[in-house]
Amino acid sequence: MENRLTKLFREKRENLLNVYFTAGFPELESTGVVLKTLEAAGADIVEIGMPYSDPLADGPTIQQSNTVALRNGMSIKKLFSQIEAVRPELEVPIVLMGYLNPVLQFGIERFCEEAARVGVDGFILPDMPLHEYEEEYQPLFLKYNLSVIFLVTPQTSEDRIRKIDALTNSFIYLVSSASTTGNKVGGDAKQVQYFQRIQDLNLKNPKLIGFGISDRSSFQLACKYAEGAIIGSAFIKIIQQPENLEENIRGFIREVKAPEAVSA
Repeated sequence: MENRLTKLFREKRENLLNVYFTAGFPELESTGVVLKTLEAAGADIVEIGMPYSDPLADGPTIQQSNTVALRNGMSIKKLFSQIEAVRPELEVPIVLMGYLNPVLQFGIERFCEEAARVGVDGFILPDMPLHEYEEEYQPLFLKYNLSVIFLVTPQTSEDRIRKIDALTNSFIYLVSSASTTGNKVGGDAKQVQYFQRIQDLNLKNPKLIGFGISDRSSFQLACKYAEGAIIGSAFIKIIQQPENLEENIRGFIREVKAPEAVSA
């Protein structure tokens, strides 16, 4: 069964831009505005962070946005209502990114049911063990037609990568380095060697490179080795101030997706 995410990858396999932002940041009701503006500006996928008090995989910029969003009163329930309010106006695939503990507290089947009802297409849960997904949770996600995206790092073994590929029906999140989010992808030899190694595995699923994608040059570099890239920390910095939010988003996406530098 197809969802918006799998449909996108069936129709487009290059230069895909996935933009991450934290729900309820910079203000509690910013979520819908950011979502609608990102689609209008040309983002191919929108990844919404579910704020958590201890986001281990994230760098200081995203951690700070989590703190602000929680202080603003953001919750999973609130996020679902925000998505539900704007989903009829949107076609862009929506992926929720977060941590397993709040999902289990919410109730995993209730979580999947509500997510499907409001128009979510997939999840990234970095701390969900692969074997637990396969043995316990996979039937639930399949029941509600929700894609689950797993992370691959430079340390991930080929056996695990192939296992992830077999369990995936949308895309694989290729982490550019072993550090937290926010460090720049610059195309150093080790990084390029890693991207090439993954490319040579000829995986069935498309790959998006994340962690350190911040501008046009890093986006274009990632697109040489994968079907697209994910921008997070750099976008959070753009939306830190609620003033001129829509204008700032449009300008940032236009700059990232521009095919080449504009001559002076």
